Amino acid sequence: MTKAKVILEDKVRKDWIDYNGHMNDAEYVRVFSWGVDCFMKLIGIDEQLRDQQNYTIFTMESHVCYLDEMKLDEPFSVHLQLIDYDEKRAHVFYELFGEDGKRAATSEQMLMGVDQHTGRAAAFPEAVFAKVKQLADAHTPDEQPKEVGRVIGIRRKK
Repeated sequence: MTKAKVILEDKVRKDWIDYNGHMNDAEYVRVFSWGVDCFMKLIGIDEQLRDQQNYTIFTMESHVCYLDEMKLDEPFSVHLQLIDYDEKRAHVFYELFGEDGKRAATSEQMLMGVDQHTGRAAAFPEAVFAKVKQLADAHTPDEQPKEVGRVIGIRRKK
């Protein structure tokens, strides 16, 4: 069984708390965006590579599921699984866990490598692609999380 990789640990900050007394929905997205930054570093896309090769990653699509409230100063961790990948894309899945293993949110994302000169999709540099493969070998789930591939819609009773 493949285990998710913990890529980020932090705590809920005061300015993230909204009028409902819990973490604002936009801050969940911020945390998952930080998860993308951590993923990029894991596969070797850092400031030096971006500057030298004019290569980066863009988020093409994101789907967040809010499962539980996060409170002020609550410690959290973000876990990463790599659902699928090819030569220029990574289909990633993040889980946000709060205190006592509470699963607070998920984010499914499609990330794409981009040549910053052209602004168009481009294959991962060879060394980056090797790290993507390595990450996938260690952190692709045996069974996809239930939130993967969800479609938003109102379910009607028949």
